[in-house]
Amino acid sequence: MTGVRDGNDRDDEVVLEALPPARGRGFASTWWGQSWLKALEDSALDGARLRQGRRHARAGAVGAVSVRPGRLTSVVRTTSGDGRRADVLLRRLSEAEWDRLLTTAAREAGHLAALLDRELPPRLVEDAAAAGVDLLPGIGDLEADCECGEWDHCAHTSALCYQMARLLDADPFLLLRLRGRGERELLAELRRRGTERAAAAGPAGPAGVPAAVAYGRTVPPLPAPPEPVRAPGPVPGLAATGGGAARLDVAALEFLAGDAAARAGRLLAEALSPGHAASAPAEEPGRWQDAVRLAAVGPPAAALRRLAAGCGCGGAELTRAAHAWRVGGAVGLAVLEAPAGPADPRAAEAVALAFADADADADERPEVRGEGNRFTVRGADVQLRFGPDGRWWPYRKERGRWWPAGPSEPDPAAALAAARERRPEAAAGGGQASDSKTA
Repeated sequence: MTGVRDGNDRDDEVVLEALPPARGRGFASTWWGQSWLKALEDSALDGARLRQGRRHARAGAVGAVSVRPGRLTSVVRTTSGDGRRADVLLRRLSEAEWDRLLTTAAREAGHLAALLDRELPPRLVEDAAAAGVDLLPGIGDLEADCECGEWDHCAHTSALCYQMARLLDADPFLLLRLRGRGERELLAELRRRGTERAAAAGPAGPAGVPAAVAYGRTVPPLPAPPEPVRAPGPVPGLAATGGGAARLDVAALEFLAGDAAARAGRLLAEALSPGHAASAPAEEPGRWQDAVRLAAVGPPAAALRRLAAGCGCGGAELTRAAHAWRVGGAVGLAVLEAPAGPADPRAAEAVALAFADADADADERPEVRGEGNRFTVRGADVQLRFGPDGRWWPYRKERGRWWPAGPSEPDPAAALAAARERRPEAAAGGGQASDSKTA
């Protein structure tokens, strides 16, 4: 996400690049992003228009988004290709309201630290509301103004609001800019007020121990590391005993506890392994990746349905993603979800040679169709995909969908053999969450 600034920081405009499609995941994962969407969904009178807008935003139809005090603007292109300028207006805070908000924020150093970490602390919003400043929008606060002429939220302004929820997840300062103040000005004012408040409080306590004394002390040796844990212990029984506990999904809770124990065991083993301190930290999975990882472990059917609902996708979509995770982890999922685009002619040539070698008795060389990382031969029910790891991944069509047929192979011929020999276990349909989506 990049921004282009024009003018002074207080009243300038920030233009944010268009985001890629958001298929298979929710629009907001932070509490403030979800509050933004609640203000939209509680205000709009036409639920069909909201659903239309959600589909447009999920498909990547929202262009670059302009954020400036009091107004969001973007061009939304529908499936017919027509573009409409959509604006969403939000009231700017008055000078008196900004003064009360900044005074509230400067009282606690944690508020500034959270904002610097691109987080909006709930306590700040609550304290601001107690001071008479509504920072987050409420019912009726998001006003629609669209080129299509509809007076209420239409599909275009709804799509813009759903896209804005994703942008707010990454940068809550965009909400403050909408309310009238830019990031640099806000941070400078918060630091100034915090410094004044600290100076007014008087000198701090004792100076402490001199550095020369502290560093001159003898430090005892570290204790020996613990023995590695060979396997996590069993999860205790969590049977409901009545009352509120009776409403818990006990099987899902036991599954999560077992998964947490297994992950903790793996992390401990990695931490105790030689060279761990010099290795780069593993990237934390996002919400969608973590749901796919959990689904790949094999949760109870009810928990699988809840995972799918929490991600905003169907059960079959999550099941297929979980199978990709089982055969290849995060890389396998990336290969499954890689968007279509221009194909590498050299990769298409390698696939054609692999099919020709496998079918040496064929009268003519197979015709390979390449689309992005996917290579398919006309009339065949197998497909090869080229992954970011430089390896080939076998796929097989089952009931109208392409499913991973096994782990990756170093060359296309081996992947083709794997695709023809193996059938994706998830396509059998046993014990999976239901899904009405088509391929």
